[in-house]
Amino acid sequence: MDDLLADDWHNEFDAICERVCKYIPRLEMRDHAKSFLRGLVSGAQRKNSWHLAESAGYSRPDSLQRLLAQASWDSDKVRDELQVYIAEKLGETNGVVIVDETGFLKKGVKSAGVNRQYSGTAGRVENSQIGVFLAYSSSRGSALIDRELYLPQVWIDDQDRRKEAKIPESKEFLTKPQLAVSMFRHAINGNMPFFWAVGDEVYGRDDQLRQMLEDEGKGYVLAVPCNEHYYLNDQIGTTREHAEQLADDQWQRLSCGSGTKGERYYDWALVAFQNLAKSGFQKALLFRRSIEKPDEIAYYICHYTPSTKIEEVVRVAGSRWAIESAFEQAKQQVGLDQYEVRLWTGWYRHMTLCMFSYAFLEVVRSKQVSKPKSVVEGMPQDSKKN
Repeated sequence: MDDLLADDWHNEFDAICERVCKYIPRLEMRDHAKSFLRGLVSGAQRKNSWHLAESAGYSRPDSLQRLLAQASWDSDKVRDELQVYIAEKLGETNGVVIVDETGFLKKGVKSAGVNRQYSGTAGRVENSQIGVFLAYSSSRGSALIDRELYLPQVWIDDQDRRKEAKIPESKEFLTKPQLAVSMFRHAINGNMPFFWAVGDEVYGRDDQLRQMLEDEGKGYVLAVPCNEHYYLNDQIGTTREHAEQLADDQWQRLSCGSGTKGERYYDWALVAFQNLAKSGFQKALLFRRSIEKPDEIAYYICHYTPSTKIEEVVRVAGSRWAIESAFEQAKQQVGLDQYEVRLWTGWYRHMTLCMFSYAFLEVVRSKQVSKPKSVVEGMPQDSKKN
């Protein structure tokens, strides 16, 4: 059985190498890309260029550093291939695309986009880069599918820093929701198979993002703050005030999916607005109340077809945890945060190769019900097969 699993691992790994390398013109750099990918999915504790070079048998990391910094290849085309791969391997028509951000703590001031800013990773203001990501989730698995580096206004205004970090002159300031709009639109134009969009309050309160999703005929379950105002049940009020008006029989105890400690149960209430958002769609507020601490309530604005049951809306709301899990696992398993690049291009290339590597591991997981640790976490250490 172990041999069969290892063969499946190798065959799938060879397939992703082919997908990536067809966008890298030079044969030498293709070999380095394979070494880089092999190192990312290996059991090596660290995944920076020095450790990946050592894992590949190189005396120095120069070749792998050139792959990220100077070699001629387009990481956006590899990102597009990644989305095709995930659509083929994990895609479902009712799939969910989740938007969120994660921080990368950095020293100094030269790494593209680095700034004193709030990082959810650290839980405080730190010197960091912020990446906005999309994840895809279905019953077959989940993976990261897109990435954009957030550039604070101070970087947009500083031409010297931009030039040194090789940030394209065409890049203008975009808020995190505006980056999300661009990424969602790209996924839609690329025929990514999904119906639902999910995000936290940063994205849920953005009118432009919600409008774009509605115009594209997508459903969404987006978190909103407690002080957002809505006209509901013939009265205007904040989401918190509307929650206080709910009767006991409007709450239902439902699971929004399984977690590390089993099913995640909360009390939920779904209250539709009186008018359809668009022909064939309904808008509503969704409320999630903690069972142990009833005063803790989360709020969501929803857009869905009228035949959708509350159980499905709750399931979608719970799928947001998939991107948090993806961040954690991608950092631990494929070194998403273990890079030493400063340039704009290097950041995108590292993220894209890590995302492809993580998607590969998720696809392998999805194929097997029970897998040994070496298959789940990386390539068997004694393997020499490319």
